[in-house]
Amino acid sequence: MKKNTLAVHGGNTKKDAYGAVIQPIYMTTNYRIPTDEPLDWSGTEIFSYARNLNVNQDVLQKKLCDLTGAEDCVVLASGVAALAGVFMTFLNSGDHAVVSEVCYSATNLLMRKYIPEKFKIDTTFVDTTDTEAVKKAIKPNTKLIHVETPGNPTTEISDIEAIAKLAHEAGAILCVDTTFAGPICIYPLSHSADLEIHSMTKYINGHGDSLGGCVLGSKELIKEIKQLAMVNYGGVLSPFNAWLIERGLKTLPIRMEQHSKTAKKVAEFLNASEKVRFVWYPGLENHPQHERAEKLMKGQYSGMIAFDIKGDEAAHQRFLKELKLITHAVSLGSVESLIIYFDKSSDKLPHYPEIFREGFFRFSIGLEDAEDIIDDLKKAFEVI
Repeated sequence: MKKNTLAVHGGNTKKDAYGAVIQPIYMTTNYRIPTDEPLDWSGTEIFSYARNLNVNQDVLQKKLCDLTGAEDCVVLASGVAALAGVFMTFLNSGDHAVVSEVCYSATNLLMRKYIPEKFKIDTTFVDTTDTEAVKKAIKPNTKLIHVETPGNPTTEISDIEAIAKLAHEAGAILCVDTTFAGPICIYPLSHSADLEIHSMTKYINGHGDSLGGCVLGSKELIKEIKQLAMVNYGGVLSPFNAWLIERGLKTLPIRMEQHSKTAKKVAEFLNASEKVRFVWYPGLENHPQHERAEKLMKGQYSGMIAFDIKGDEAAHQRFLKELKLITHAVSLGSVESLIIYFDKSSDKLPHYPEIFREGFFRFSIGLEDAEDIIDDLKKAFEVI
């Protein structure tokens, strides 16, 4: 089946006793278990206890596997739980990890501070868009390479296949966080990544009303994450949140197509404006990794734009205040357009490319008409 059909029908059990067409929410902590075989108290294959496996979780995991071609999937309580689950499962004291210099703030804290300090794990942050830099960073004890592409918040694109080759030659696992693209615009597993990570809070859910994270990959690797992060650390996703996300996932292919089309128009408008200092959007030819994005994303470049306007800090704040349709808020990938400003005082700026270090906006394009989003930007530009 094609992706639109899989998004609607993938993972559906059709086992509800009353014949419900839409998957019901199974708000139960316990399930009746067979009496003719011993119980595996930590098992994740049968329904026994909702922390080990629940019906709504199972349906969502299977749907994500159908959409991405993954062998297995684990869904967890948040995107950060998914990240921590991977790091804590596959890194031990004395190991070394290579991580994208441009990455989500929680990834940055986990791998710069908490995990190295608590567990004596060595971490090297590099510009993963530079494959040679990744190669130079690998050590004999490198066990994990973590790449974020498109990078949050800069939209930079790394060469997944080339880095996968380096990782596997070194005996390391490659995990790719592609939350910025969702599981439709980039398929990391088809480019030899071992694990694919998403904050399902963003594009997969798409409606800004539920937290969740997922990791996709081989049965062997995912089983280890389920045992540690879900069963024994307790990072399980609730049935209600799993139901909400599975409902949102049904429209993911259509939403990503629209996010991409609208973002391209908005990026082109920003790129042509004399009020704008720079624009980075993978779908624009002037994006530094546009050719790489073309190969990976095949025409759907997602809805994330990084840009900055000309003017001082006061102008930037005035610009935000003048926006009426676009909402000043964190997060991304929702149906409404969201914007956040990284000002010059941000401690993250030194880790970003030089053009970003004067401050910039991270802009998540929603599902409004492109003309309305552009009109909102135009009116704010007139004031500044």
